Amino acid sequence: MREDNLLCLRKRKFVATTDSNHGRKIYPNLAREMVLTGMDQLWRADITYIRLRDEFVYLAVVLDAFSRRLIGWALDRTMEDSLTLSALQMALSRRVAEPGLVHHSDRGSQYASLDYTNLLKENGIVISMSRKGNPWDNAACESFMKTLKYEEVHRNEYRDLAEARTEIREFLEKVYNQKRLHSALGYVPPAEFEAGLVAQQKEAAARQLS
Repeated sequence: MREDNLLCLRKRKFVATTDSNHGRKIYPNLAREMVLTGMDQLWRADITYIRLRDEFVYLAVVLDAFSRRLIGWALDRTMEDSLTLSALQMALSRRVAEPGLVHHSDRGSQYASLDYTNLLKENGIVISMSRKGNPWDNAACESFMKTLKYEEVHRNEYRDLAEARTEIREFLEKVYNQKRLHSALGYVPPAEFEAGLVAQQKEAAARQLS
């Protein structure tokens, strides 16, 4: 293989991150009917696994569906409720939950837990979940996870959780949010797209006052 300049790609073990076989309440899919016109109208959440040298760790994320910006995330050895709660709490600390904001996720037990759904309700956030066995209902998160894996995770071999957290934080906060161009956003990164929206809103408000 070396003589023929061939590359061997190691087959990666699949790890299930969604357990929908639980007795917790399932909410209807509201996101599929929404037409977005601005930020903080729809948040999308998901979980994926990341392979380290000797173990698997889990990443939970929350994205603003309109700007594609990552607004909350957590990386840890567990994919229990505490992981998704940490990501949601980060999102809530960074953004204002506007009236009518919808949070969409799969039907996993982490998102259906009482602690998670109660936190959403306490902040006036409407709950939406994907239809059973339909990954397309959260395709935007699936696309984000694919980008993360191909552009960051599969290019590295993290020694441990601390190194993975440092490197993935760099990618999420400084590369994906600040630099990565999105065709759906007019080929600007999410942070720049949001800044442009805020500037437009201020100009419109100023015109109304003048």
